[in-house]
Amino acid sequence: MTDTATATPNPAENRNYRYVVMFLLFLVYAFNFLDRQIISILAIPIKDELGLSDRQLGVLGGIAFAFLYSTLGVPIAWLADRASRTWIITVSLTLWSGFTALSGFATSFWHLFGARVGVGIGEAGGVAPSYSLIADYFPPKSRARALAFYSLGIPIGSAFGVIAGAQIAGGAVSDALDWRAAFIIVGVLGLIIAPIFKLVVREPVRGGLDTNPIDPAIKKPSFFKVLSVLSKKPSFWFLTFGAASSSMMGYGVFFWLPSFFARSFDLDIIQTGWLFGTVLFIGGTAGIVLGGFLSDWLGKRSVSAYARVPGIAFLFTTPLYIAGVLAPTPILSLILFLIPTALGLAWLGPALSAFQNLVPASMRTTASSIFLLINNLIGIAGGIYVLGEFSTLLTPAFGDDALRYSIILGSLIYLVAGTLFLMASRRLEKDWEG
Repeated sequence: MTDTATATPNPAENRNYRYVVMFLLFLVYAFNFLDRQIISILAIPIKDELGLSDRQLGVLGGIAFAFLYSTLGVPIAWLADRASRTWIITVSLTLWSGFTALSGFATSFWHLFGARVGVGIGEAGGVAPSYSLIADYFPPKSRARALAFYSLGIPIGSAFGVIAGAQIAGGAVSDALDWRAAFIIVGVLGLIIAPIFKLVVREPVRGGLDTNPIDPAIKKPSFFKVLSVLSKKPSFWFLTFGAASSSMMGYGVFFWLPSFFARSFDLDIIQTGWLFGTVLFIGGTAGIVLGGFLSDWLGKRSVSAYARVPGIAFLFTTPLYIAGVLAPTPILSLILFLIPTALGLAWLGPALSAFQNLVPASMRTTASSIFLLINNLIGIAGGIYVLGEFSTLLTPAFGDDALRYSIILGSLIYLVAGTLFLMASRRLEKDWEG
């Protein structure tokens, strides 16, 4: 899996082909989140059949997936800075799709735990190499928009996973299908896409569209060299821990909101799937698109906008989440949740673009993996588990409403995220490469 892109013409120069690659990367990312998020809607029948607690569901959705997903991302990203990123993404897609299908055969908590660990291992190689590919297929002036489009895989993949999983598990497709069939179907679809991706997507020249392209003859920097460069850039760490703080609530709510709708409003799985899927699709898509375009527009005047725009958005997210959780009807709750869902995801395009511009092109994948390590260990493992733990502890006092108050407590973390992003905005201009 060697990187031979420099021996051939740079495919990133072809604008039409560039958008084909972008679509396939988006599709793979959508399946990344589809396979990751589908368990949130299937948690309802899984809990009933396997007799699990909210604490165990939190472990399945968070720690089981996140630990190896986060830690393996660093060595895989190190490899991706030296080898074919398209091969790494293809192998990763194959692995996580296979383990998603195997989740459908689980008969106990530990069987499902092992399958979710496998999904995390596979997905460890999907995101950081994709960030690096996008940075090499799109010039700096349009990277925030490109990364925002790529990030649409989060709400679209998650929404499709929630809605499709609910339809299958709820018997809308066939009475013979259940939550197991939902895992198997989406896993097989990913296995079909993997070879198509490898056949179509070619490796671009690293840094080929940058103002100062890298010399391929120069030795690739070590992991510790990348850390040394990042240690001198406070904005990287403010952005990383700000994003991780927001991800605690983002991943936590994405996992637990279906259960909240079902318990607090007495909805069945199909009604819950459509309600939550609508929140994800409309709110998430609007927030990511607007965040990317607004930051690219304002970023022409000052790169500090790449941190300032999402930082301000985060500060408005907490009170709106609280309003959505306390709404008396499911429709009013849906409407209120659309806004904080949008504001909570507006950081993706601008912040990911900033990460790609805080280090030289030869360090991008490794730097992204360091961000992802921190973001996912705190965000996925922490947020999903903590909200589940809060809910378990509050259940004796509040019953089915325990999850409502758990989400309220968790939403306060957005105030921390907003503060850290605004601190990053004050340093971003100085830390920007070139």
